[in-house]
Amino acid sequence: MEGVNSADIEQETPATNVFIAPSIHEKDILLGTSYTHHSAVPKTITEDALIECVLGVDEAGRGPVLGPMVYGLLYLPLTCHRSLLADAHHFDDSKVLTPAVRSSLMQTLCTPSTELYHNCGWATRVMSARDISAGMLKPAGTYNLNAQAMDATIELIKDVFAKGVNVREIYIDTIGSPSVYQKKLERIFPTTMITVAKKADSLYPCVSAASVCAKVTRDAALEVCYQSYRLEEDLEEVAEGWGSGYPSDARCTTWLKRNMHPFFGWGSECRFSWGTAKDLLETKASDFKVDWPTPDNEEQAMRVTDFFVATPEDDESESNELSGWFSRPVTEAMW
Repeated sequence: MEGVNSADIEQETPATNVFIAPSIHEKDILLGTSYTHHSAVPKTITEDALIECVLGVDEAGRGPVLGPMVYGLLYLPLTCHRSLLADAHHFDDSKVLTPAVRSSLMQTLCTPSTELYHNCGWATRVMSARDISAGMLKPAGTYNLNAQAMDATIELIKDVFAKGVNVREIYIDTIGSPSVYQKKLERIFPTTMITVAKKADSLYPCVSAASVCAKVTRDAALEVCYQSYRLEEDLEEVAEGWGSGYPSDARCTTWLKRNMHPFFGWGSECRFSWGTAKDLLETKASDFKVDWPTPDNEEQAMRVTDFFVATPEDDESESNELSGWFSRPVTEAMW
């Protein structure tokens, strides 16, 4: 899967003492369970049901082999879209902001005394590494990453509409072809102006803010997973950390190699569908091999009746074997 350039690895590494937002559900993260978190709808919006809002969506953690992929969503009144997010708080693509700045912005968004808190609602969908891999490794009808991401986006937006928020404009960073994705969303949300664009997180402040929500949540979730290993084992190699979780990060690959169980591999923080994990399991776990039969098509799949119908080649061998079990064949006993 995709990686990051060495110059960008530090930008993708969680900040020291990253802010633990309300979107961090520690129990679900440690169990490898996907979940959704919504903030309360801000009073500015609940007090005026007709107020028109703008909504942005972006993701964080699409390419790493470790940790969840997180979709972030943020909405606020159209009238303060740029003035509040871009001018006052300088939101930008989370990959441009330093980890410390991202964490600080998220903390401000979650602090009740701030203008961001009173005007912005937000949500995240944490898609666990376990569930991502389970979908991608299905023996039939693979649930690929784009489909999983699109479903997460749609469900998050539907949730906001269900809360009674009057969303007039939606901006989304694209998955694949912007035009194809936009047309699909327009069919689902026909009364809303929708824009799907490449680099939307750099063009629209609401997408930039959603990007920060997603990235800080992923950073904190990755830290929760990592701390669980530090509690279990006080090993020097564990203490070195796994960095950003990207395959191109030497800290990540070193950790994977040093902490791999020869049969089970790793825990629910690892995406077993990624080539990095597959290759390590193939090369380092050479003493264990499991071949799961995967039929090429439905005709080759096993049927219940296959257990009751003998093939011509098996007739003679099976009849001779059964005769040994029950003494002589009936025909011999009669004649």
